[in-house]
Amino acid sequence: MTEKTRVSGMLHSPRCGARTRGGGPCRCPAVAGKRRCRMHGGSAGSGAPKGNRNALKSGHYTKAAIEARQALGNLLRAARKTIEEFR
Repeated sequence: MTEKTRVSGMLHSPRCGARTRGGGPCRCPAVAGKRRCRMHGGSAGSGAPKGNRNALKSGHYTKAAIEARQALGNLLRAARKTIEEFR
């Protein structure tokens, strides 16, 4: 296999489907049999383990916490509206 053939094969390989910070597509080749490159989660062992409990470290993004913040926001909006009606 020549160097030209090896480079040509890499240029035609499927690309990673992730987006960069700039909003453009990642230009790295996808890992064989996957849709992402090694940097965006295509490598073996990447990603969270099954039954991941790390997401509950602070509880800030649990469903109950989000609903409580939304309810508080609704209450504050209603209070501001009531205050504006008295002015």
